[in-house]
Amino acid sequence: MAVSDGIKGAVEIAKSMAVTLRALLAGPLTVQYPEQPIAIYPRFRARHELRRYGNGLERCIGCMLCEAACPTGAIHVEAAENDPEHPVSPGERYAKVWEVNLMRCIFCGDCETACPVEAVVLGHEYELAGYSRDDLLWTKERLLEPTRPNVIIRTE
Repeated sequence: MAVSDGIKGAVEIAKSMAVTLRALLAGPLTVQYPEQPIAIYPRFRARHELRRYGNGLERCIGCMLCEAACPTGAIHVEAAENDPEHPVSPGERYAKVWEVNLMRCIFCGDCETACPVEAVVLGHEYELAGYSRDDLLWTKERLLEPTRPNVIIRTE
């Protein structure tokens, strides 16, 4: 019995050494950031973005459902009546103020799910560092700016 236990032990050690050797030969997992883009998953959620229609009108209709859905209270929306002569959005109202406090946000995506017109989405830009508290309070003007993050989407 002792010989068979020794053989089983040697086989298990050989298996574990094979795993270690495969990991050693696989190469590094690091990338030279920011020169090389970082691979992220397709469902990764980061920076909030407010969308526009193709004609330039804002999608947000000032319904404030995103604010109500936010579990941490990180979103603040103030609605105003739309001017029929110069509309901001296609509805009767628009978001006069749309702010997100990134110090409170947990990037859960509830605001994106609650929006009936898909005005707010969580994009892939994750470089959100700031030097002061004011840098982490994003306003509507900043959120309407389109971004091109330096990432690649994983195929997995």
